[in-house]
Amino acid sequence: MNWRFIEVICFLFIWDHITVQSSRQDPLATEQHVTKQYDWLISDRGPFHHSRSYLSFVERFRQGFTTRYKIYREFARWKVRNTAIERRDLMRNPVPLMPEFQHSVRLLGRRPTTQQFIDTIIKKYGTHILISATLGGEEALTMYLAKNKLDRKLVNATQNVEALHQLASSYFIDRDGTMRKLHEIQISTNAIKVTETRTGPLGCSSYDNLDSVSSILLQSPESKINLQGLQVIFPEYLQEKFVQSALSYIMCNGEGEYVCSNNHCICQCADDYPQCNCPITDIQIMENSLLGMSESWASSYKDFENSDEFKSFLKRLPSTHFLPISSVHLLWGSDWDLQARYRLLQSSLEIQRLKIQRTARKLFGLSIRCHHNPNHQMPRERSVMQWLNRVQSFLYCNENGFWGTFLESQRTCVCHTGVTLCQRPIPCVIGGNNSCAMCSLANISQCGSCNKGYKLYRGRCEPQNVDSERSEQFISFETDLDFQDLELKYLLQKMDSRLYIHTTFISNEIRLETFFDPRWRKRMSLTLKSNKNRMDYLHMIIGLSMKICQMRNSSIDPMFFVYVNPFSGSHSEGWSMPFGEHGYPRWEKVRLQNSQCFNWTLLLGNRWKTFFETVHIYLRSRAKIPTGLRNDTGQGPVDLGDPNKRQIYIKISDIQVFGYSLRFNADLLRSAVQQVNQSYTQGNQFYSSSSVMLLLLDIRDRINRLAPPSAPGKPQLDLFSCMLKHRLKLNNSEMIRVNHALDMYSTEILKQSDHLTAKLC
Repeated sequence: MNWRFIEVICFLFIWDHITVQSSRQDPLATEQHVTKQYDWLISDRGPFHHSRSYLSFVERFRQGFTTRYKIYREFARWKVRNTAIERRDLMRNPVPLMPEFQHSVRLLGRRPTTQQFIDTIIKKYGTHILISATLGGEEALTMYLAKNKLDRKLVNATQNVEALHQLASSYFIDRDGTMRKLHEIQISTNAIKVTETRTGPLGCSSYDNLDSVSSILLQSPESKINLQGLQVIFPEYLQEKFVQSALSYIMCNGEGEYVCSNNHCICQCADDYPQCNCPITDIQIMENSLLGMSESWASSYKDFENSDEFKSFLKRLPSTHFLPISSVHLLWGSDWDLQARYRLLQSSLEIQRLKIQRTARKLFGLSIRCHHNPNHQMPRERSVMQWLNRVQSFLYCNENGFWGTFLESQRTCVCHTGVTLCQRPIPCVIGGNNSCAMCSLANISQCGSCNKGYKLYRGRCEPQNVDSERSEQFISFETDLDFQDLELKYLLQKMDSRLYIHTTFISNEIRLETFFDPRWRKRMSLTLKSNKNRMDYLHMIIGLSMKICQMRNSSIDPMFFVYVNPFSGSHSEGWSMPFGEHGYPRWEKVRLQNSQCFNWTLLLGNRWKTFFETVHIYLRSRAKIPTGLRNDTGQGPVDLGDPNKRQIYIKISDIQVFGYSLRFNADLLRSAVQQVNQSYTQGNQFYSSSSVMLLLLDIRDRINRLAPPSAPGKPQLDLFSCMLKHRLKLNNSEMIRVNHALDMYSTEILKQSDHLTAKLC
């Protein structure tokens, strides 16, 4: 409703009780809500705020009655006209004006300003005069409601809003019965106030008991009010200025000039009102409306969670084991009652979303000429996955009166209060592989029984691997040099001799303790030749150290590429150390005192230790080569007398591999492998000897666990196959059969997932 238009009407009405509302002969009902920003609409805007109905409305609102419900009917209507304005010749027959009004017109002068018109005429007398209207009488029942006092839990249906509306609508059918019931509710609940009014002119024989003798302005569709601009009674030289002032007062609220150009009208704001084009009050009302819509959106979620369908769904969920989100999804989709209630929620949210969008568009449209932009974020509908996570939170993060959000990846709760009091005991996971077959009755978070091929150990399921003593007969994975991380790091920094592994240095391009030109790629290798010399050992590398000396003022910065052959073989069967990638360590460079030499150390430690047979080191230089030496081949004898070349020379004084050796019984392991190979070839049950299969699976897992790091999403290298090929001398067919037999046993008997590896040998 345009309140600025209403104020134009109100200034010209001489009645002190005019109400602006639609009316018909038949009984009608109107309902009006009041907000806290209510008084500004009509304060200081004419006689409307002195009317009896308005004063009664405001008084009830201050008492806590926020809603007015009115049913009324009209009688004895007649038409009234302003005969003075109907005269065609106003100059010869001037309109009889009030002396005060004539005095105000004379005060304007010949060239009044817009503000003079507003202060002198418009604020006192308005902008229009009444030409014709319809007067009559009215019989009405007005009921004020305090909805917060209505007890919705009461069984009596007459004490809710809908029933009150239905009861009031029967007022003109059964007046006495309706009023008796309404007075009973008024006394028992104190939530309503009921008032009867009969107002009309004298001479109404059928209405002898009138409350007040006065006419009522009727505004039904067939009884419209006709208005005329006030400029018709002004002299001609003031008419245009009055129209402009009236538009500025109505459209710009008296805070600027209303100017139109090229079918586009805007307010030119005065200096005191820089935001006259910004309807701040309307924007605040819309922002409050959007805030209420957001609260209604959240209330829809709350109603869904409190519904009988959702509560019964939570009660039917099994509590004897952990429910992953996939299992909750299956149960969610199979509950037809819940799905029907969920579709109702989606329909309700869609209606609310469209309403919020329309209001938000209006809000941003009103804010075009404002200095600040409104801040509003559209609420997002919860996805099915969010509801499933919400269900998990209800199951596992609802304890001691505290609430939280469940994180399935970490199997823990994030409590909203910041303290970990909301988490319930989370049941164990039931499934295949190392999951539980059943949860423990004494402690639901631990396993009670395990699947075949697994054993129960301290509440969890572990593979039924062979004893460590028997595994040591094949490969001694545990040695005296298997130190803790801090101890190992200390020994490597001290270069303890117990960690020395004696290797053979091989290079056709480099000699130790000899300067050389590093501009071109140099290759050197450190090998053990275990297949010839030490066949009963496997070797582990945990560090690498080089002592590199440079000439004074050298600009050389060596760069190394290191390839490792785990169990001998050709160079193509090695892998490159990914320095600085995926958490892999980098070279550490430490300068020795009083020399031009540096210790280059690579500390792998327990985390990145691995098998090795040969280490290939490729050396390149990152030095900026002088212009005169760029065409040099870098080959030939070293000329230390040439100062231009001498600064690029380096020498490697020492190179050392740190690690230890593992005892390896190749014959015993070969016999176990051949037993599996023969059973697979003959078509027998390849898992006939479970102990052998478990033994080889354990050895394969422990060897491949020492493989180098791989990129995310990429499989690890298969070191076990390299060991079969180079240390047990199996051919490719035998390697494939053994690995396939182990994979089949792992997936079909132990129900473990197939662990993919990348081929290296």
